[in-house]
Amino acid sequence: MHGVHQVHVPWAEPGSRFTALFEALVIDWLLESSFAAVGRQLDLSWARLDTIQRRAVRRGLARRQQQPLRIIGIDETSFQKRHEYVTVVFDLASPSPRVLYVSDHRKKAALDAFYARYSASELARLEHVSMDMWAPYVASTMEHVPDAREKICFDRFHVAQLFGKAVDQVRRQETKELTRLRDRRLRGTRYLWLKGEDRLQIRQKRSLDELRSSCAKTARAWQIKETARRLWSYRSRSWAAKSWKQLLGWASRSRLQPMVRVARTLRRHLWGILNAVTAGVTNARAEALNAKIQWIKRKACGYRNRERFRNAIYFHCGGLELYPELV
Repeated sequence: MHGVHQVHVPWAEPGSRFTALFEALVIDWLLESSFAAVGRQLDLSWARLDTIQRRAVRRGLARRQQQPLRIIGIDETSFQKRHEYVTVVFDLASPSPRVLYVSDHRKKAALDAFYARYSASELARLEHVSMDMWAPYVASTMEHVPDAREKICFDRFHVAQLFGKAVDQVRRQETKELTRLRDRRLRGTRYLWLKGEDRLQIRQKRSLDELRSSCAKTARAWQIKETARRLWSYRSRSWAAKSWKQLLGWASRSRLQPMVRVARTLRRHLWGILNAVTAGVTNARAEALNAKIQWIKRKACGYRNRERFRNAIYFHCGGLELYPELV
């Protein structure tokens, strides 16, 4: 009869030290600003704010109903320096892209755990899986998703990255050769070669045209890159395959080692590139969420704890119902 008794009250959830209305206010503020700023304004400790965020994410994940998978994007995002990553799975079929799953590392097991949440029949209804050419992701998808070879789409953004890096490597090599001859014309021109031709200003285009007439190696590499950008508009798989094979043959014969390496990589993965071309599937919407995840990390000045980083991603990008039910 005596001692402490817990009773339900209509203005707070069990276990919370705050009213539901105040907790909702804190959630609103955390969605817009950093822990430090919210803590100063509301006179709350970092630990109290972390508890509210954790509870909101736990509440949101418990309420989330598992929707049929149609189109998903898979990407890694950096957690810390020294090549520390987390694997993120995005729902690309919903009107507003959202994070479905976050796991430590970018190993095969990280993605295996996501697929294990779904039955074989649910995975069979999956239409497209957009990703980069990271072998553990490919292996996991091949193992779990029926007809995965027809569904995996290697993302246009990552293919463009490969070409961009190769162009920059050729530019740096040619810069060294010209510098030995006391010719500095390629110095400071990196972004001229990396930008798409259609995004250059008139002045930049003139500068690039002058350089292309005198810097043969970098100009050839740039031309291959720009041609690749134009090969994503095909809808016929046979025509797309013909054009991509011609491009990769050109890159292989270019005598530019960075381009030769890219051609070798893309030839092995051409089936997934053609899937992406003909389906029109891209990770572009996921990249916007990835940028938001990096903003979350910068706003917090980094995370030392992987669990807190995962919670922050779900909190800001999961499309969850975060508020207490009593509000």
